[in-house]
Amino acid sequence: MIVLVTGASSGFGASIARKFAANGHRVIAAARRIDRLQKLATEIGPSLLPIVMDVTDRQSVETALASLSADWQEIDVLVNNAGLALGIKPAHEASLEDWETMIATNCKGLATVTRLVLPGMVARDRGHVINISSSAGPYAYPGANAYGASKAFVDQFSQNLRADLAGTNVRSCNIVPGLAGGTEFSNVRLKDDAAAAKVYENTTPLGPDDIAEAVFWVTTQPPHVNVNKLEILPTCQGFGPLSIKRRPA
Repeated sequence: MIVLVTGASSGFGASIARKFAANGHRVIAAARRIDRLQKLATEIGPSLLPIVMDVTDRQSVETALASLSADWQEIDVLVNNAGLALGIKPAHEASLEDWETMIATNCKGLATVTRLVLPGMVARDRGHVINISSSAGPYAYPGANAYGASKAFVDQFSQNLRADLAGTNVRSCNIVPGLAGGTEFSNVRLKDDAAAAKVYENTTPLGPDDIAEAVFWVTTQPPHVNVNKLEILPTCQGFGPLSIKRRPA
């Protein structure tokens, strides 16, 4: 298989690239940071092809895909992993610029890459679109606001892909991770390494390799099997009651 992974320069994306390459597949590793991609290519070898791609820029995506040589063009698996969270302030205090960046990356970027890769899959009548969402999509929490909404978009987009692709051999899945460490996610979100470390203090969160294993498992099911959604939480994370705010008597 040929696997295209966005956001492949670190975290989930790098682990997903390693997992597929280790199992004999060819990987197109896409991200903005070419230096990190080149390090990954040195580590993995010729089965990994690094390409510069900014998913928020349609021209960047089109240019990157057009640069692929003929023997790399027939993408079998697209892993829409590029995404981010910014800030934890309540909606009325949050940065509008942060909201715009999250929507541009998590929604517009994912949709753009999918729309440009999907026609080839449909024409070949084979392929798999794997979208990486978050438990912030189905489960609201204070400070998630635009981030949670952007990940809810990913879930609905994945389901609608299934509706459009019914009757073809092209599959779609939404991977929904909960608390996950070992990535730059909280460092980027909080812009504070010490605060980011506290998010995972005294916990055993999911790691990038856990998500890579899940993605690989979904794509290696028999061709007639479509895993619509796979929600994964670490055992340290669970559910709580709905919040009730009471006024002083």
